[in-house]
Amino acid sequence: MGLLPQPHVISACPLQGTSAEMAARACGLIVYRRLQPAATSRPADGIEYLLLQTSYGTHHWTPPKGHVDPGEDDLQTAFRETQEEAGLQASQLTLVEGYKKELHYPVRGKPKTVVYWLAEVKDYNTEIKLSDEHQAFRWLKLEDACKFAEYEDMQATLKDVHQFLCSKE
Repeated sequence: MGLLPQPHVISACPLQGTSAEMAARACGLIVYRRLQPAATSRPADGIEYLLLQTSYGTHHWTPPKGHVDPGEDDLQTAFRETQEEAGLQASQLTLVEGYKKELHYPVRGKPKTVVYWLAEVKDYNTEIKLSDEHQAFRWLKLEDACKFAEYEDMQATLKDVHQFLCSKE
């Protein structure tokens, strides 16, 4: 996957075939917080991203996300999964307008689509409460977040988010 500039709203190509061939779909929030302004000289240096370490498989690090339940829309799923996996209620977050990203990749040979939105915690000191699905969490600046997020498309997404946030300042 190249690192060409991409629009901030990316739509999936429709998949052909039966529902058995359809991509698995998951949704989540890229959650960030800002350090107090006095703590840093440049606002971009004060942004930290929340990554959760899975308690299964390769113990990879990822933003909160999960599969869409019947009757839910994608954004409802993103908020529900963030509440289940990190203990963050929708009322503790501010959804950032204008950012949505779709990632497409194979999982065990089958296509998967993950849709991410961007959300800021309202209170820097908000407590994270992990579910059994995760064993650890970290608030990380961009460079470290990219090191922890081993997958190239997640690294590219974090960089894209950071650029988007910096362009808004």
